[in-house]
Amino acid sequence: MKQVRKIYDKAFKEKAVQLSYERTNVSELSRELGITAPQLYKWRKEFEEFGEGSFPGKGNLKLTPEQEKIHELEKRFSRIKRS
Repeated sequence: MKQVRKIYDKAFKEKAVQLSYERTNVSELSRELGITAPQLYKWRKEFEEFGEGSFPGKGNLKLTPEQEKIHELEKRFSRIKRS
Protein backbone atom coordinates (compact mmCIF):
# COMPACT_ATOMS: atom_id res chain seq x y z
CA MET A 1 0.00 0.00 0.00
CA LYS A 2 1.28 3.45 -0.90
CA GLN A 3 2.20 5.65 2.03
CA VAL A 4 0.78 9.18 2.01
CA ARG A 5 3.28 11.94 2.73
CA LYS A 6 2.12 14.41 5.36
CA ILE A 7 2.40 18.13 4.68
CA TYR A 8 2.80 20.56 7.57
CA ASP A 9 2.12 24.27 7.29
CA LYS A 10 4.57 27.03 8.17
CA ALA A 11 2.84 27.87 11.47
CA PHE A 12 3.05 24.26 12.67
CA LYS A 13 6.76 24.01 11.80
CA GLU A 14 7.61 27.33 13.47
CA LYS A 15 5.71 26.37 16.63
CA ALA A 16 7.38 22.94 16.67
CA VAL A 17 10.82 24.57 16.37
CA GLN A 18 9.98 27.04 19.13
CA LEU A 19 8.80 24.25 21.43
CA SER A 20 11.91 22.19 20.65
CA TYR A 21 14.09 24.95 22.09
CA GLU A 22 11.90 25.26 25.18
CA ARG A 23 11.84 21.53 25.94
CA THR A 24 14.73 19.38 27.08
CA ASN A 25 13.56 16.15 25.43
CA VAL A 26 13.18 16.60 21.66
CA SER A 27 12.30 12.93 21.11
CA GLU A 28 9.36 13.16 23.48
CA LEU A 29 8.15 16.37 21.84
CA SER A 30 8.38 14.85 18.37
CA ARG A 31 6.25 11.89 19.49
CA GLU A 32 3.68 14.30 20.93
CA LEU A 33 3.56 16.21 17.64
CA GLY A 34 3.40 13.06 15.52
CA ILE A 35 6.66 13.68 13.66
CA THR A 36 10.11 12.11 13.79
CA ALA A 37 12.95 13.60 15.82
CA PRO A 38 15.21 13.87 12.72
CA GLN A 39 12.46 15.84 10.96
CA LEU A 40 12.26 18.25 13.88
CA TYR A 41 16.04 18.69 13.89
CA LYS A 42 15.91 19.36 10.14
CA TRP A 43 13.30 22.07 10.69
CA ARG A 44 15.46 23.58 13.45
CA LYS A 45 18.48 23.67 11.15
CA GLU A 46 16.45 25.28 8.37
CA PHE A 47 15.08 27.89 10.76
CA GLU A 48 18.58 28.66 12.08
CA GLU A 49 19.88 29.07 8.53
CA PHE A 50 17.02 31.01 6.93
CA GLY A 51 15.15 32.55 9.88
CA GLU A 52 11.88 34.14 8.77
CA GLY A 53 12.45 32.92 5.21
CA SER A 54 12.09 29.33 6.36
CA PHE A 55 9.23 27.06 5.36
CA PRO A 56 7.89 29.06 2.39
CA GLY A 57 6.02 26.11 0.91
CA LYS A 58 6.53 24.21 -2.34
CA GLY A 59 10.24 23.85 -1.53
CA ASN A 60 11.28 27.39 -2.51
CA LEU A 61 13.50 28.81 0.19
CA LYS A 62 14.04 32.55 0.33
CA LEU A 63 17.76 33.11 0.08
CA THR A 64 19.71 35.89 1.69
CA PRO A 65 21.45 38.28 -0.74
CA GLU A 66 24.76 36.53 -0.03
CA GLN A 67 23.23 33.11 -0.70
CA GLU A 68 21.67 34.39 -3.95
CA LYS A 69 25.07 35.69 -5.10
CA ILE A 70 26.74 32.37 -4.28
CA HIS A 71 23.99 30.48 -6.11
CA GLU A 72 24.37 32.71 -9.18
CA LEU A 73 28.17 32.33 -9.18
CA GLU A 74 27.85 28.54 -8.89
CA LYS A 75 25.50 28.50 -11.89
CA ARG A 76 27.94 30.62 -13.91
CA PHE A 77 30.84 28.41 -12.91
CA SER A 78 29.03 25.24 -13.97
CA ARG A 79 28.16 26.81 -17.35
CA ILE A 80 31.80 27.82 -17.92
CA LYS A 81 33.02 24.42 -16.82
CA ARG A 82 30.75 22.66 -19.34
CA SER A 83 31.99 24.75 -22.28
